[in-house]
Amino acid sequence: MNKEEFLERYAIDRKGTNSLKWDKLEERFGDADLLAAWVADMEFKAPEQVIEALKEKVDFGVFGYTYAPESYFEAFINWEREHHGYEVKEEWMRFSTGVVTALYWFVNAFTKPQDAVMILSPVYYPFANAVKDTDRTLISSELINTAGVYTIDFEDFEKQILENDVKLFIHCTPHNPVGRVWTAEEAEKLLSICEKHDVLVVSDEIHHDMTFGDHTHIPSAIVAGGRYSERVITVTSASKTFNLAGLLTSQIIIENEALLEQFDTFVNSVNQTEVNMLGMTAAEAAYNYGADWLEGLREVVKSNERYAVEQFAEHAPKLIVTPLEGTYLLWIDLRAHIQPDSVKEFVQDTCKLAIDYGEWFGENSKGFIRLNLGTEPNYIKQAVDRIIEHLPQS
Repeated sequence: MNKEEFLERYAIDRKGTNSLKWDKLEERFGDADLLAAWVADMEFKAPEQVIEALKEKVDFGVFGYTYAPESYFEAFINWEREHHGYEVKEEWMRFSTGVVTALYWFVNAFTKPQDAVMILSPVYYPFANAVKDTDRTLISSELINTAGVYTIDFEDFEKQILENDVKLFIHCTPHNPVGRVWTAEEAEKLLSICEKHDVLVVSDEIHHDMTFGDHTHIPSAIVAGGRYSERVITVTSASKTFNLAGLLTSQIIIENEALLEQFDTFVNSVNQTEVNMLGMTAAEAAYNYGADWLEGLREVVKSNERYAVEQFAEHAPKLIVTPLEGTYLLWIDLRAHIQPDSVKEFVQDTCKLAIDYGEWFGENSKGFIRLNLGTEPNYIKQAVDRIIEHLPQS
C-alpha cells in the first residue's frame, strides 16, 4: 500500500473521542489548544480486517471469560518468524495488559527491594519509573551522543554493572527515543557483558516492526544464534505497530524454564484476570492481515521524517535531528537555538505544541524534544513550520 492510499483510507480526526493524546491536553499540559505531537499513538484507523474481526465479535454479543486460542498463537508465531526470524514456541508465551505493566512485573518478580536495575539513558521514562516505584536502585549508563547519533558506552555499561552489582537490565530495542536499531555487533557486545556478570535482560521490543532502510531489528533472544536466550525476557505487542494500545494486550516471551516458573509464581500473586477478548481478536487479525497496512504506515512516517529533516536543514541548520532508524518518534536537539530551561516556554507557549520533553527520558537530555511522526503530514508540517517560524537564529 502506498502513502496516498493509506492516508485516504485510514487517516482520522481523533478530537472529541476521549483520546488521551488530544482530549487530555488541558489536564496534561494546561492548554487544550495545543497541537498534539506527544504520546506514541497515531491518527490512523487499524487495518480493515481488524475492524471487521472486532465487529464480528461485537455482533456475537457475548463478552464473557475467554482464553488465548490456538489461532492467536499461530498468528503471532508466524509474524515473528516471517518478519523477525524468531521461532517462538507457544509454551514460552505469557500475556499482560501492556508492556509497562509487564516491566513492573519483571522488576518485582526478578529483583528485591534496593537491588540495582540498569537502563541506557535517555530512554522511555516508564523504565525508570518501574525501578523507582518498586523501591529498587536505578542505575543509568548514558548513551554517547555524537552529533545526534547515539551509541552505547560499553566501558561505562560494564563499569556500572560491576560497581553497583546490577541484577537486571531493561533494554529498549529499537530504542525510544533516539531511534537506534542496534546492530548485531552492538547487541552481542551488550548481551555478552550481561552474560559475563550474570545480569538478567528484559528486552522491550514494542517498536520492532517500525524500522527503515537497511536497518533490521534483531530480537535479543536470537542474537549470536540464540546464545543469550536463556537470560533474555522479551516483551512486545501489536499496539505500537497497529495503533491498538487501548486494547491492552501484550506478549511476554520467556525461554528459560526456571525464569518462566519464577515469573508465573509472582504473577499469580498479583494478577488473576483473564486475557482481553477484544485485544486478542484485534491483534490476531493484525498479525494475519496487517502487513500491507504496515507498509503504508512506514511510507507515511518516512515521508514525515523527510519533511522535518529537509525543512530543518534548510531553515535551522544548527538544530540537530537524530537519524531515524526505527520507531516513529523523532528526537530533536534544540540547544543550539534555545536554552534548555526555556524549551517548554518556546515549544508550548510560543509554538503551541504538546510534545514529550527530553528531560522526561533522562536528566541529561534537557533541551531535547521527541516529536511523534505517526500522524497526518499536515500535522507534521504545522509542527515543523511553527518551530522554524519561532526559532531564534543564533
